[in-house]
Amino acid sequence: MRGRSPTPDLRIGCSGWNYSHWRGVLYEAGLPAERWLERYAREFDTVEVNATFYRLPRPETVARWAQRTPPGFVFAVKVSRYVTHLRRLAPEHDSITRFHDLLTPLRASGRLGPWLWQLPPRFERDDERLAATLRSLPPGRHAFEFRHESWFCEDVYELLQRHQAALVVAHRHPDASSPRRLTAPFAYLRFHYGGGGGGAYTTSELEDAAAWLQEVLRSGRDVYAYFNNDLAGHAVRDARRLRALLAEHTVKRPFRPADQ
Repeated sequence: MRGRSPTPDLRIGCSGWNYSHWRGVLYEAGLPAERWLERYAREFDTVEVNATFYRLPRPETVARWAQRTPPGFVFAVKVSRYVTHLRRLAPEHDSITRFHDLLTPLRASGRLGPWLWQLPPRFERDDERLAATLRSLPPGRHAFEFRHESWFCEDVYELLQRHQAALVVAHRHPDASSPRRLTAPFAYLRFHYGGGGGGAYTTSELEDAAAWLQEVLRSGRDVYAYFNNDLAGHAVRDARRLRALLAEHTVKRPFRPADQ
């Protein structure tokens, strides 16, 4: 895996794109759903795919994702709940291989970003399971979202850093957010619920995030940031606002994938 970049990438987008309530916010009236991804990709250069958590898509579906997005567009993909929730980081080799193979069209076209590993909120720290999973990871970028506070400790951070895996910095208002700890050559942020009406993010929250991200970018790390507060189109609006706050840091060039 490559190290930090002297000219880091900044990627800001949303968690998913298939939302009918984004009509009038991102999608024009009358635009058919099969064209929503293309429309999304005209405005954002990355998306986080949550559908892969619930069920594995058909290979032809993944191929269409690649075909309907421009060069340089990046998909972050959420690992199947079978691996993270049912097996609890004790996956059989075949399940990881199957998921890896499914993503071939994205990897071959340079559109594959990080794998997102979101753990259950009641899954307490288990260093042995985490270490075994980290050792089995396929080439590429991997980000771990822990939701039980027992995981937030130095031993876990050291494990992640040893394998260049990122600790997901997740914001859940009003619950406590994940620590802003960097353990990889890239940062991965998830914005779940802001302090404004209906889960929208306030100006002060976005300004605080932008100030921290400026420091991350100055360190030479790439950034992937996704808004998951899709209700009423807040994710689209908030992604636009954060992007505007960081406009001077946006890199206008093709994505350089990690070794995959």
